[in-house]
Amino acid sequence: MSEQQQTTSKITIPAAHPMVAVLGHGDGILRVIEKQLPSIDIHVRGNEITVTGPQPDVDLVRSLFDEILIVLRTGASLSDDSVRRSIALLQAAGRGEESMRPAEVLTQNILSNRGRTIRPKTVNQKRYVDAIDKHTVVFGIGPAGTGKTYLAMAKAVQALQGKDIARIILTRPAVEAGERLGFLPGTLYEKIDPYLRPLYDALHDMIDPDSIPKLMAAGTIEVAPLAYMRGRTLNNAFIILDEAQNTSAEQMKMFLTRLGFGSKVVVTGDTTQVDLPSGVQSGLRVVQGILEGIEDIAFCRLSSTDVVRHRLVGEIVDAYGRYDAEQQAQQQAQQDRRPGGPRRVG
Repeated sequence: MSEQQQTTSKITIPAAHPMVAVLGHGDGILRVIEKQLPSIDIHVRGNEITVTGPQPDVDLVRSLFDEILIVLRTGASLSDDSVRRSIALLQAAGRGEESMRPAEVLTQNILSNRGRTIRPKTVNQKRYVDAIDKHTVVFGIGPAGTGKTYLAMAKAVQALQGKDIARIILTRPAVEAGERLGFLPGTLYEKIDPYLRPLYDALHDMIDPDSIPKLMAAGTIEVAPLAYMRGRTLNNAFIILDEAQNTSAEQMKMFLTRLGFGSKVVVTGDTTQVDLPSGVQSGLRVVQGILEGIEDIAFCRLSSTDVVRHRLVGEIVDAYGRYDAEQQAQQQAQQDRRPGGPRRVG
């Protein structure tokens, strides 16, 4: 097979964009592009970028810089990770897969606090955020680090600041205590703190920490174990159930039927990380078969490709997924070999 024909293209960056913003500090963005697309050669002189390589890859680089300029015009910054994800999006589009333009994903600002902006970083994250805007009940299902809870909380704070709702209610099952919090030592807040601390941590990223106690004292923000939701009707609220894989089917039904007028519900969880006692079905697993397809309810599924923590987290999630699949296959093979199992032919 002959090598692909090489072509050269020149990209001129408008003077309004400093080259350090376009190429990254120390040409970091440039190095990411060259690493992700080893078939191309890039040279920079002044505000002119010369790209040489196979035509499809050269076209991709041209499109990438178009997207970079759009992102920069919005005032958003670019990281090495966002450039890698942008290249992957453009490659997917080139293969004819359903995708989005990188700028569509990277320029959607949800919330800004103390100079830090929260926004989706992947296509599935953007679809998840869009689903929260469009639906009353949204399920965000995926592994750790995909932003399920963090983005939902950002949307809740955005809705509170925009006066779309009157209060935020954050809850999760205290499964390790079997919800029997009365048997734990200390005050109520000391009892529930270990289970709800991740929600407090996220709140501190999004709201002035000094104002959080006041908002909680006024009931504008409530953080409580799932057991405290029973018997209530939650009107005009943004309600988030976190770690929903650790609810039973009965608890999930109880929670969803708390929904009142003018409220929005987001349920997040990872069906591969269930900590319930043996024999207890996960409410998050069961509810998918019950509610999928109902109008105004959306199920958004994220995967290891949406992990926005350290790059290794995605690889760790995938490795454990392969391990679990192998274990299940071995268990099935052992069951097949037991007396009374499926008859073997031959």
